[in-house]
Parts: sequence; C-alpha cells; structure tokens
Amino acid sequence: MFLLKLNEYMLIIGIAGGTGSGKTTVVKKMLNRLPAGEVALLTQDSYYKDSSHLPMDYRQKINFDHPDSVEFDLLVDHLKQLKEGKSIEQPVYSYLTCTRQRETSTVFPARVIIVEGILVLTHLQLRELMNLKVFVDADPDDRLMRVIHRDMEERGRTVSKVLERYEATVKPMHLQFIEPTKRYADLIVPQGGNNHVAIDILSQYILRNLSGL
Repeated sequence: MFLLKLNEYMLIIGIAGGTGSGKTTVVKKMLNRLPAGEVALLTQDSYYKDSSHLPMDYRQKINFDHPDSVEFDLLVDHLKQLKEGKSIEQPVYSYLTCTRQRETSTVFPARVIIVEGILVLTHLQLRELMNLKVFVDADPDDRLMRVIHRDMEERGRTVSKVLERYEATVKPMHLQFIEPTKRYADLIVPQGGNNHVAIDILSQYILRNLSGL
C-alpha cells in the first residue's frame, strides 16, 4: 500500500446535486484550473453496490437514485484511509452490466479530496468529514435533457426507457432525497457547469487553501 506523510490538514470538498445538474462538468473545470497531483477525486458512482449475483433483468431495475444503492461504509472508509495518507483501490462500476468490474482504480492521497455524487450529502458520516459542501443546482428540464443525452450515449438506453426511469425513480428520488440536501450546502451553484463565476470562486478557494496547507 502506498503511504504518504501529509500535513495534518486535508481539504475535503463534497459536490452533490441532481442527476444531470452538471456536477461532473463543474469538477472537470475545477480540476483543469488546479495543480496536477494536488487533488484526488472519489466518485459516488464507483461505490454502487455490486449486483453480479442478480439476473440482468433485475439489475436493470436497480434504483440508482436511492441511498441504499450506494456502499457508503466503503466510501467513508476509503476517505478516512486517504486522510491517513494511504492509497486506496476505488471500485470501477459499469452501468452497462450494473456490476463492479474486476479491476480497480488506485487513488493516491492528496492535499485536496473531492467527493462527487448525487447522494453524497445524504450521508451524515460522510458530511462530517467534509470541509466544504457544494450543491450544484439546475432547472429540472435542463437536467432531464442532459440525462436523456447521457443515457443514450453512454448507457445504451432508448429515449422511452430514459423517460420511464425518470418518472419512476429519478424524479421522485430527487424530490425525496437529493433536493432536501441543499440545506446542508455551504455553497449552491446554479446553472451547473455553465456558472463560470462559481467555478472560479471554488477554484480560488482551493488554491488559497493549498497555499496555506
């Protein structure tokens, strides 16, 4: 296991928001403005529970927008290991097969850790590890259009299947679990990845903290 002696203080930033809100775009644009090697990324999607023991028909019905679908205990444990200066093996999840892959992705400790995902602010123990909590907000119609485009391009779903899933799980789970986590956010970013001012503020915040770590 890789072990790095870090300063006692590590900046941990949680970035949440609804499906299709632009979280990934915000993270990518921030990473492009930050020094290479100073930031590590943990994605909630990597921690979806393995469903390889279930028939494919059942896997395709998994509610990925419910907190029970995520192995939060492992995510919290990995985040704690990174805080201790240890590297971790982040799972790799496939939406095409709805299973964890055999390979893993090594994540090395860094002075800044970003934890990104729709449900990362729903978990108390995870929130308590965060120094800054961000909620990326977007209009529901805009989110739906992004979800349709993404699921067709990346997950091989038809428009009808995407809309069916949106009405059955995505929309109700957003209202029940995700939208309420806005109250935990220290910063709300409207317009997702198109909000260049908010992305610049976040990037400058991280850079200032890096200079002081």
